[in-house]
Amino acid sequence: MSEIERSATAAWSGTLREGEGKLSTQSGALDNSPYTFVTRFEQAPGTNPEELIAAAEAGCFTMNVAAVLGRKEFKNVHVTTTAVCVLGQVDGGRKITKIKLVTRGKADGLDLATFTEVAEDAKKNCIISRALAGVDEFELDAALAE
Repeated sequence: MSEIERSATAAWSGTLREGEGKLSTQSGALDNSPYTFVTRFEQAPGTNPEELIAAAEAGCFTMNVAAVLGRKEFKNVHVTTTAVCVLGQVDGGRKITKIKLVTRGKADGLDLATFTEVAEDAKKNCIISRALAGVDEFELDAALAE
């Protein structure tokens, strides 16, 4: 397999607190999406880098779980995951201190033990999880979907 490159661009104008930025992705999924100090550090509406990390983790993790269930020959697979990226204050600076995953899955014949095992493996081994290996805490809540 050859290398695959994906890109995003950020631009910022002004000081940290009064300035504003724009985020764009190669695919166009984000096209000059605004972000500011308050969208990042004060819970104001709008995007921020940590939200994008959570989206990347949720997407990668969910695909990994579905892929493994498919390889195990489960049919009618459906997996939903919410990822939360926690930004905390550590040693006088900010750091991503925790990733929280809540995943629900279902497939014909799938039991909780198998789903939990597959989810735990994805938490450690999906591409984005491996990239986030420096995060102190990685929580997982895995259960079968209703």
